[in-house]
Parts: sequence; C-alpha cells; structure tokens
Amino acid sequence: MAFISYYFHWSDESVLGMEHTMRRKWCSEISDINRSLSLSDQQKEKGRSLF
Repeated sequence: MAFISYYFHWSDESVLGMEHTMRRKWCSEISDINRSLSLSDQQKEKGRSLF
C-alpha cells in the first residue's frame, strides 16, 4: 500500500478501497516504470565521456 501511495500520491483510503489484485497490478506497473527509467538513465551514462 505504501509503495503505491508513495509513487502515485494516492490517499490511503483510495489504495485500501482497491481489490487486492488491482493493488498488485499497480505495484507491477510502478516497478515496470522504475525499471524503464533506470535502464534509460544507464544508457545515458554509457554515452557520456569523462574526458
């Protein structure tokens, strides 16, 4: 619950009102977004030169 509330800034009541399967779905979606952003940042870092 805290994971979803933190990333999407949804209230505790909103998250608690969801079915368990929907909370799991949103956790998966958030994780996918974070993974994608992390990979994008890593690719940007590879293209930078220190010199």
